[in-house]
Amino acid sequence: MKTAILTDSASYLTPAEAAAMKVKMLPITVIFGEEQYLENVSISAPEFYQRLHQETKLPTTAQITMHQMQTAFDELTATGYDEVICINLSSGITTFFENLSRYAQTVTTIKVYPFDSLIASAGEADLVRYAQYLVDQGEHATTIIPKLTALRSTLGVDFAVDNLKHLLRTGRVSNASAFLGGLLQVKPILQFDEAGKIVAVAKERTMRRALQHALQDLTAAQAAADYPLQVTVIDGNAPEMSAQWQAQIAQTFPQMRVLTSHIGPTIGVHTGEGVMGLLWSRDWRTEAASLGQEAEA
Repeated sequence: MKTAILTDSASYLTPAEAAAMKVKMLPITVIFGEEQYLENVSISAPEFYQRLHQETKLPTTAQITMHQMQTAFDELTATGYDEVICINLSSGITTFFENLSRYAQTVTTIKVYPFDSLIASAGEADLVRYAQYLVDQGEHATTIIPKLTALRSTLGVDFAVDNLKHLLRTGRVSNASAFLGGLLQVKPILQFDEAGKIVAVAKERTMRRALQHALQDLTAAQAAADYPLQVTVIDGNAPEMSAQWQAQIAQTFPQMRVLTSHIGPTIGVHTGEGVMGLLWSRDWRTEAASLGQEAEA
């Protein structure tokens, strides 16, 4: 039995990391007017943000097609894979998971296991990394899926956008109407709810205050957990702000593993530039390292 892991470019694994892990990563399409680009293939994050400043008409996205998925399945089958776990964008913000779940029933050459990340970006990426780690340990879909579900249940995120207009335009905030009074002038704190939908939960005046709000939520999450957490600082073309947030976390949580991730074109279409976030989850790497040491002993 040979198991593959497949994801989309909204996970923001770098192409080099995906290749090194032997993860199949498919690009999502970004559309400026009549021009279509494949994320990380024909448009990079710097190019996207530059165009975002230049264009008068804001961009859109198109989800991966089932034709693209079938091509990927055929390629995996040809290289000897028997099954594939597909970890993609949250079903709360796209119909892709629903479409794939239906299509998977028609695929006969390889067993397809759609897995709903219920999140995006770094959360999606770390589920992919964990799944590939388990594959490397010799596990297959029947045991990996329950472990992915368990890790997903530990995920939490607070993120703040510099301007809410992009999320309002693309309809990605489920409860926007409840927060609209003056919301465009502040930094809304957004989360993914249990259904994988983006919801506004609070509003702060500045990114500094948004960070303090996120740190309070991270502190509460660590206090409630009986396992160590890791945290990822996420930014949308805001490297200086990211460095500040990383430094604050290192000072506040000196023992916590701190990772970084960056928002590119697909998510940037919906959040705009300047988004910042903290994402936390169970630190499975420490757990894996501990198990490795026990095995050696």
